[in-house]
Amino acid sequence: MEKSPNFNEEKKYLRARKRVDDLKGFYLHLLAYCLFIPFIIFINYKTYWAFKWFWFSAIGWGIGLGIHAFRVFVNQGILGSQWEERKIEELMRKEENKRWE
Repeated sequence: MEKSPNFNEEKKYLRARKRVDDLKGFYLHLLAYCLFIPFIIFINYKTYWAFKWFWFSAIGWGIGLGIHAFRVFVNQGILGSQWEERKIEELMRKEENKRWE
């Protein structure tokens, strides 16, 4: 079972496109965080500065941003896209071997 060159090029393009979309999503998330957190700090300062409630949203959203960064920039390990590709290729090889036996 041979794959056409167009199939491989299209697959590479789709992976690159997904990577660009993931990066774009992360940077938009980071931009929203950087714009919104100072805004809620300002609101907290103007309303009641004795209790600094902005920390709850800053830390919670920061954890979410950290998880998003981990998913985008760090190898996804056992269940990442590389695992999926290896498993698909393994299953395709097994199927091809069954045909020839």
